[in-house]
Amino acid sequence: MAEVGDNSKAGLVGALNGALADTVALYFKTKNFHWHVAGPRFRDLHVLFDEQAAQLIGMVDDLGERVRKNDEFTLTSIGSVQKQTRIEDQDDVTLTADAMVVELRDDNKKLHRRLGEVKEAAEEAGDNATSGIVDDWIDQCEERIWFLNQTSK
Repeated sequence: MAEVGDNSKAGLVGALNGALADTVALYFKTKNFHWHVAGPRFRDLHVLFDEQAAQLIGMVDDLGERVRKNDEFTLTSIGSVQKQTRIEDQDDVTLTADAMVVELRDDNKKLHRRLGEVKEAAEEAGDNATSGIVDDWIDQCEERIWFLNQTSK
């Protein structure tokens, strides 16, 4: 693993905190849609969104702990999440079910790109543990994208 003060370590910590921000923001959006979805596919989407939210919240602690294991600080508040996330808020509770599915698919694609940045930064920093763990996160993200993409057809 990179030494303290190493640029590659700083890049890794930045990528991890960015992925953490995106994961927290996407978790809230997914739960929002879980609570507000309506229409003939209500039950199926309500369950799908809840399953995906559970998967996302399961990543949050691992992401934060990877930052702390690098002896750095992680996000501290909703404000710090907002400053670093690439996931846009969605407060319209009247979105159609189809619009929710497409938005979550596209946001998971954003998270997928961010996780790719974590993978690259972990490799550059020689952090094999993070590099291995992020493979699982990427796989989970790809599954969410697949399910949402198939649902949007």
